[in-house]
Amino acid sequence: MSEALQELASYLGEVRGNLISETKLAYGELTVTTTHDNVIALLTFLRDDVQCGFVNLVDICGVDWPAREARFDVVYHLLSPRQNMRIRIKVATSEQQPVPSACGVYPGADWFEREAYDMYGILFTGHPDLRRILTDYGFEGYPLRKDFPTTGFVEVRYDDEVKRVVYEPVQLRQEFRNFDFLSPWEGTDYVLPGDEKAKTN
Repeated sequence: MSEALQELASYLGEVRGNLISETKLAYGELTVTTTHDNVIALLTFLRDDVQCGFVNLVDICGVDWPAREARFDVVYHLLSPRQNMRIRIKVATSEQQPVPSACGVYPGADWFEREAYDMYGILFTGHPDLRRILTDYGFEGYPLRKDFPTTGFVEVRYDDEVKRVVYEPVQLRQEFRNFDFLSPWEGTDYVLPGDEKAKTN
């Protein structure tokens, strides 16, 4: 399979090298990096070209790199049933810079782009209905960003007195525990059933 992917990388470099910033073959997978301006042209070529035939959009996802200026990668995973190959397309972007929507090339991109917007705050221009899809009404922040607090900002519970769901600021009833050893049961004064089997002489 790596030979076929190497041939594909060479072919893409020859016929559409102007659309590609970098190609990388690692772990038996081909990753092609492109730019905002070229992503739609590259996706269209990969779908329509006879030697490519990447007609299936498997997924669009985001990756957060908070230390980078362009902190997000938008990653497209494509499948070619005819060639029995997969390819990954990457575009780096920032919080303010939108990526062109792929809905015109792959109608199934609609859900994936809304998900990337909802989870990371990545913007897509030309999307027919870019609004939150997984989080609740009025949700603040983007939960898959690495700087989003693990506890979130609000907690939800049903209140018997007012007979409805209420939103309240997060209250940690117990501190996060720090375990400095391999097992949380180490250091106890008692032996739990089955621990004797784990001891080695």
